[in-house]
Amino acid sequence: MKKILQLFCLLIIISLSSQTHRFIYELQLKMDSTESEYQKFNMNLDINPKEAKFYGRNLFIADSLNKKFGNMDNKHVDMTGQVVKRKINTTENENFINIKFGYYSFKTNDKIAWNISNETKQIQQYTLQKATTKFGGRNWTAWFCKDIPFNEGPFKFSGLPGLIFELSDTKKNFIYHLIKSQKLPEVYPTDDFLESNFGNKAIPINEKQKHKLVMEFYNDPFAFERNNFSKSNSDLRININGKEIHNVDELNTQTKSMQEVIRKYNNPLEIDKAIHYPIY
Repeated sequence: MKKILQLFCLLIIISLSSQTHRFIYELQLKMDSTESEYQKFNMNLDINPKEAKFYGRNLFIADSLNKKFGNMDNKHVDMTGQVVKRKINTTENENFINIKFGYYSFKTNDKIAWNISNETKQIQQYTLQKATTKFGGRNWTAWFCKDIPFNEGPFKFSGLPGLIFELSDTKKNFIYHLIKSQKLPEVYPTDDFLESNFGNKAIPINEKQKHKLVMEFYNDPFAFERNNFSKSNSDLRININGKEIHNVDELNTQTKSMQEVIRKYNNPLEIDKAIHYPIY
């Protein structure tokens, strides 16, 4: 297990009265399942007496800088698609997602049926036990520690009799390793970057509405820029990804390029819910 020596105080008696236990995971994921390259993210799992929250550590860093300097200048958009919160000991998750300029939340019930094996392995002073499951159209293997009395883990993976230390799908598209833990004296507030995204409060929607919004973005990812072209009576110049766009034809070329990128990096963890984008 990578960097297991960075874990600290996990085997000290964990007081349930402590406000927040934070477990930091390294997530390696393939944005494109056909490539061998991984993107790496550090993710926070915050467990307090009422809720478990899982989110990118970069969101936390941006929020910390804002609090330190008393502004909202630092912003971050999640790229993992893995920002969730749930009440302790439930499988009802509230999911958070950025779509174009909007920030949205939708609820899902994600029951996970684990098969716990007798197989164990020793990592430093920790005895880990193996468990397997099928979730999101993928097969998963988890290694959890009974000595850490939280039935939680990365993203939506919960329900085992101990904290998940390692987790991966069989095709190795998603790999999690626990690398560090912290105990915070208070419930850490996430209102500014999880329940809202640096000033944009999450708008509640359902999964059908989410699908509609994602498809609207795919069909015309530069709708705002297109609208500016249609309103302008003068020579308008729009910069997209460092390229100056002069007319609608050039904008259409950029639209097709963006659609190719969206199709290429369409590898969500819950692949059974993946959107099948058309080619126009």
